[in-house]
Order: sequence, then structure tokens, then C-alpha cells
Amino acid sequence: MSAEIVVIGSGAGGAPMALELARAGHPVIVLEKGPFYRREEFVHDEILNSRRNFFMPYPWEEPHLIRHSPTEKYERSNAAWTANCVGGGTVHMSGYFYRLKPVDFRLRTELGPVPGANLVDWPISYDDLSPYYDRAEEELGVSGLATDHPFAEPRRKPFPMPPLDAHPICHEIDRACGSLGLHAFPTARGIASRDYRGRSGCAYCALCGSYGCEVDAKSGTHASLIPAALATGKVEIRPRCMVRSIELDRRGRVSGVVYQDEKGTTRELPAKIVVVSCTAVESARLLLNSRSGRFPNGLANGSGLVGRNLVFSSFGQSRATFRVGKRKSSWPWLSDRAPFVQRSVQDFYLVPESKLPARKAGTLGFMWTHPNPIFAAVEMAGKGAKTAFGHALKDRMRDYRDSKILEFEVYGEFFATDGTRVDIDPGTLDKYGLPVARISIDRHPNDLAATRYLVDRGEEILRAMEPDEIERKTVEGVTTILQGGSCRMGRDPAASVLDPDCRAHEVDGLYVVDGSFLPTSGAVPLTLTIAANAFRVAHRLTEKLKKI
Repeated sequence: MSAEIVVIGSGAGGAPMALELARAGHPVIVLEKGPFYRREEFVHDEILNSRRNFFMPYPWEEPHLIRHSPTEKYERSNAAWTANCVGGGTVHMSGYFYRLKPVDFRLRTELGPVPGANLVDWPISYDDLSPYYDRAEEELGVSGLATDHPFAEPRRKPFPMPPLDAHPICHEIDRACGSLGLHAFPTARGIASRDYRGRSGCAYCALCGSYGCEVDAKSGTHASLIPAALATGKVEIRPRCMVRSIELDRRGRVSGVVYQDEKGTTRELPAKIVVVSCTAVESARLLLNSRSGRFPNGLANGSGLVGRNLVFSSFGQSRATFRVGKRKSSWPWLSDRAPFVQRSVQDFYLVPESKLPARKAGTLGFMWTHPNPIFAAVEMAGKGAKTAFGHALKDRMRDYRDSKILEFEVYGEFFATDGTRVDIDPGTLDKYGLPVARISIDRHPNDLAATRYLVDRGEEILRAMEPDEIERKTVEGVTTILQGGSCRMGRDPAASVLDPDCRAHEVDGLYVVDGSFLPTSGAVPLTLTIAANAFRVAHRLTEKLKKI
């Protein structure tokens, strides 16, 4: 099959583009560096999924170099990888599907200048993206219940499916929040609560995050958009194909890509349009590795901004332990095996000026601790002076078996700074012989202050539930799997890499549609926003192609 359009990557950004362009009649080839897993390969094997390279590459084969301050040395890591497979990170996601809020699109206007932060307004508004949020929810399959809490973003349609069943603990969270004047609401999920478009409803197995779904209930693009794209007859998926560079013609327009196929053979693939969707880190790496006489510092990088303004998500976490045996009479439902808590709080998305340097905080998401047994055992054993052996470790395990552990995670605003960026390291090559991504993180002070503030507020909710124990895990974390900003979109070519339609300012025919386009990080998981924007860009591109 030949194609006029090549899409690199098949996750939340690439799959909507392939689907919409194919529906408009355009032949599309999707190049994916990982395998095309079938659902029978998604087994509940913690070692396979979480400790080997089923999703993430080994750091000795395909490392990322990362440092967490400008004074640190870079270390080899698999941090900031999402997943190498058809569907990308949507295959093993937990499926927490939030929308951004109108304020996220005008954060520079709302907050004013923030010293040390490269803060900008988006070149589009929430209203521009809203119909594509609707579209993404319908095409992917999202379950939820829209409520009228004071911090809800505007919606024009209900969710495509009713919410997943929630554990009775959700009512205690509602009660605790109500006593504090807060507004807990049901968390929307990229998981089918009933049969949907040929997919089965959720089996409530509890293993969503870090695992593929063996019944296709989870709304990964491999289970939803990719099958629809293949059904058009216009799309070909080529798995295990690593793109090495994007090529230009004499006029400086995209002419195709060079890639290495599953047999290790280097091939050229002509194309009039190339859509890049490899993740913010890997897309920037691909552009920076695509050097030429016209672009000696990387493709579309005449401004020097490719890889700059990188953002992640600030992360904080605390846990509350409830002893099941102790509460048999007062909370008999605590032993219910329902895996989902389904509650979020966004009362602190924006806070008064007296609370934080820049007012922007984020979201609290409540859930049970992940049931991975090996991870839990290693954590119980501890390390250093707190290491437990023998009877002490057995006692901890007995307590664990008699416990329900409720936790919350913080999704916090992560301001872009000059020091947080991705470039390439010519001295470190991956197994394909390509320079690897080198990530430097330099946190803005508001990120840390906001995360600490959110953890404090979350613990107030936990205390109101009167648990047996509260444990603070971190207030300084970074979720590198949630990433964006490395090819920021905007109207000014001197201050952005992409235009408002996610086309490179400097290269006709080149689009970037993963989280790279994000001008700001938002304070929610980004998967739904990436998909919605890709549907928007695809619509704009198909309208443009009609006129050619």
C-alpha cells in the first residue's frame, strides 16, 4: 500500500488522525515502533507487564537520560517512556479522563506574569475544543456522570455511557468532603461500563493501570480507534517500525520518512504529509535527529524551541488505611471487592492569591492502592534501617491483608521553565544507533508549593473519614508519563514551533499532534485532551485537503 499521509505513532494523537483522514478518503500508513498486541496477550503477569519490557524498553537498550536539577548528572532511565506498542500509553493507562477547564486556555491572562515561568495563553479556546472533547468521548468510549459541581467545565452532551460501579467508600468520601465544604464528583473513565460498539463492558478485574485489558473494555486506541480506522480499508498499520528521520524535498517541504522495519532493513517511505505523534519527549527527539543543511539543529527548529517548554505533571500522594476486621460492625461494606473508588475533587484547581505564589494548584483523584502483589511486598519489606525480615515482615503482610488502603493522587500544574527541556545526546546511542533523548527538569517553585498544598487538603479529607492510619508518600513527585509542551503551538513563529492547527511553522506538510503541542500542562491527566485536539486537527486538515 502506498500512502500520501504517514502517521508516526498510534496512541492518543496518532490514532484519531489516522481514523479521520481515512474516513475522508485519504490513504494512511501508520508506523509504530512497537508490536501490535492482541487482547489474548494481555495477561495478569506483574513481572511481564511492570518489570520487563512488554510496554517500556529496557534502559540499556533504549535509554532516556534524565536529571532532576541543573546540577545533577544525567542517569540512564526508562522514565518518560509511555509504551512501545500499537495504542501507545492508552493500552496500559488507568483511563482517568478529565477535560481541561476554560481557565487553562487563558492562564497567562488569568494569572498574569509569573516570574521564572514561560506562561502563555493558548491560541485556541475551550469552546474551540469542546465539540472535539464530545467527539473523542464518543469515539473512544467514556463512562461517567456529569454533575453540576461549582468547578465543572461546560458540557453540551452527557457522557456516552453511565459511570462504572463505585465502591461504597465513595459515599464516605462524599460525606467527608461535604463536612469540609468541598465537592466530590464521579471520575469519568476511559473504560466501557457496558457493551459499547462491539466491545465488552468492564469485568472489574482491578488491573487497569500497567496492564492491557483482556476484554477490550478499556478505551485504548488499539481497541477503539484503530479497528475503526482499519475498517475503512484506507489504513495500514506497520508495527515494529522505528522512524529514523523525516525527509524534505528541495523546496523544504516534507517528502517522507526513513525508517527501520521489523527485520532491521532501512527503508524510505514517500509522503506528502507526515504526522508525528511519538510522545512529547520522543517527537522532539525525532525532530532533533532529523538534521539537514536547511535545518542543521533539527527539523522545524529554526527558532531553537524544539524540546523547550517541556512540561510534565506535578505529583503528590497520601494514603489512609482502614482495618477491615476492626470495622466489621460499623462499616460491613468495607470488605466489598469493587475495584473502583470513582471520586475526584477540584475545589483547589484555582486558589486565592494568599495560598500560593501563582494561584494554580490542581486535582485530587481518589483510588484504592494498586493490587500488584510483588510491588506491595517489596514496599512492605522496606529498605535501609526500616527493612523488615521474618516475623516482622509477616506481621506487616497480615496487617496488609486485613486492610483497605485508600489513596489520592495529585495532578498539579507544571509550569514551563527555561531549565525543563529535552535535547539529544550524540554520545549515547540506542539499539537503533540513534542519539537518545536527554531530559533536564528544573521545577518552578509554584509546582512544589501547589503540590504540598494539595496534599495537605487531601489529607484533611482522609482525616475526616477517621482512618486507622494516614501515610504521606510524597509532595515532590513528577509524573513523566504525562508530558507535553516540547513543540508548543502558538501564532508567533518566533515563540512557538507549531501553528494553531499543529502544523510546523517552518515546514509545510509536517504536523505534531501528541502532547508536544500543549502550551501549558493543565492540572489533569492529558490523554483525553490529546485525543480531542487530534480530532480537531484532523478536521482542519481534511477541510484544507478538500481545497487542494
